[in-house]
Amino acid sequence: QVQLVESGGGLVQPGGSLRLSCEASGTVFGVNTMRWYHQAPGFERELVATIDRSRVTDYADSVKGRFTISRDSAKNTVYLQMNSLKPDDTGVYTCAADLLDYTGRYRDYWGRGTQVTVSS
Repeated sequence: QVQLVESGGGLVQPGGSLRLSCEASGTVFGVNTMRWYHQAPGFERELVATIDRSRVTDYADSVKGRFTISRDSAKNTVYLQMNSLKPDDTGVYTCAADLLDYTGRYRDYWGRGTQVTVSS
């Protein structure tokens, strides 16, 4: 069974840092674009960072210069390094990825999310 599992969330003070991880487990034959989303309380989920197979990255304006997305292809894992965190960064962070599974096609998979709380 293919799944994405996030880790690394928690409580951090404003200005602090966190590193999120998301690993694709199960029978995965390939990984295409990987993405991180953020959903703040009372708001819709928004895309914050993407990285493709060539490691080309893209970021939402709200996190540019503060967040860095990276990936370890050998581990089928994507990371989100979050620095200079602000209270507005509070919310659930969810990863998603296009995974090549047993069907022989790339399909969109989603993790369950990890909570990040930025508060003093």
